[in-house]
Amino acid sequence: MKFSLYNTLGREMQEFIPVKAGEAGIYACGPTVYNYAHIGNLRMYITEDLLVRALSFLGYKVKHVMNITDVGHLTDDADEGEDKMLKSSRETGKSVWEIAQYYTDAFWEDTKKLNIQKPNIACRATDHVQDMIDLIKVLEEKGYTYLSGGNVYFDVSKFPRYGELALLDRQNLKAGARIEVDRNKRNAQDFVLWFTKSKFEHQTMLWDSPWGQGYPGWHIECSAMSIKYLGEEFDIHCGGIDHIPVHHTNEIAQSEAATGKRWVRYWVHGEFLILDKGKMAKSSGNFLTLSSLIDRGYHPLDYRFFCLGGHYRSQLQFSFEALDSARAGRENLVQRLRELRRSPGTRENPEVQSYLASFKDKISQDLNIPQALADLWGLIKDNDIPPGDRAFGILEMDKVLGLDLAEASAPLEEEELEEECRKLLEERELARKNRDFAKADEIRKLLLSKNILVRDTPEGPKWTRSV
Repeated sequence: MKFSLYNTLGREMQEFIPVKAGEAGIYACGPTVYNYAHIGNLRMYITEDLLVRALSFLGYKVKHVMNITDVGHLTDDADEGEDKMLKSSRETGKSVWEIAQYYTDAFWEDTKKLNIQKPNIACRATDHVQDMIDLIKVLEEKGYTYLSGGNVYFDVSKFPRYGELALLDRQNLKAGARIEVDRNKRNAQDFVLWFTKSKFEHQTMLWDSPWGQGYPGWHIECSAMSIKYLGEEFDIHCGGIDHIPVHHTNEIAQSEAATGKRWVRYWVHGEFLILDKGKMAKSSGNFLTLSSLIDRGYHPLDYRFFCLGGHYRSQLQFSFEALDSARAGRENLVQRLRELRRSPGTRENPEVQSYLASFKDKISQDLNIPQALADLWGLIKDNDIPPGDRAFGILEMDKVLGLDLAEASAPLEEEELEEECRKLLEERELARKNRDFAKADEIRKLLLSKNILVRDTPEGPKWTRSV
């Protein structure tokens, strides 16, 4: 089946033709681990997971590589602001290495809760500094660099196709327009490959190099690691749309200057998650974490289901009302599937196969998950198909959707769950009557940790299995 993606490079839908037939190499910009990932970040990781799952579902052998930016200085396209990891170190008393590990672990915990499959390779920047140095040396040998003020810069004037991804030439934009003036640069768009001198002082993350002790620029990180694990030409590079004008533009320049080859065939960019006050950003403090949603009583997969309702190239407006609707929809789906699974089923039903063919067609058209969900709901409501056969088809679709429906819709052990729930609910209700809301909230969180969701209603507390 033909698989098509919207390629940011060219701004058009293109049929996916991989470098190696039947295989797909994917590189994704991973987290910068100086803070928790916010749910806007996590939307992009859900998108990448859907892409990996969809390609696997369609028969491709997928190799998924993601970087972990654990160098504290590498937090910004322009090396602006302060070193976030060093700031966190001062505030917590932990070393920058401990902070990087803590937030890396937190990231993997979030992705696990969201049922995001772990990449085949998760590579840390700090483990690949020599690879970055080696790549800079190649660029230096080919005449693409210059030394100024103690730093090594990439000279964009030597790369004629600079700005192609971001349409900088056609839109008459300047890549460096929002970048703080660096008087060491020859051109505003030039960028640092290696720092020995920067605005940051008293760094602990420093490495020896041919140009002096220092640290790599942000952009060289992704080029070095993607080439190491996927080769000088690979299929798909993913990331948020905010990476287009600077980070990904610079990655292309340095990678293709070094190799002389067309580095990435397809660029897949996800749109922002929008709050009432605008897009989420750690720098402004305008963000929510997955833990904050869980603390409010939501299951992590409620958020994943919410994200499935919007196409990855469209902005998605977040509100708790919308998340409530997603929670209700997911719980309804699980309950209906649980009923269907009470009957045996077969994979041979031609009507189910017709639904699956339509589902495959939708995901093959630029990962159109919202329309693919319509096929899922159509199947679950089609009473002309035996219940067990419908259950089989839905579980097949979930190999892409990733809602963990097989486990969520498993039969409940009602008696054991009911007894435990009753005791905890009684204790919680007594705390509420005594206006000990802290204890009541603590018990609610305890119940949630046991996959029991409690909601307070005008008729009293109601509980359901947190599916």
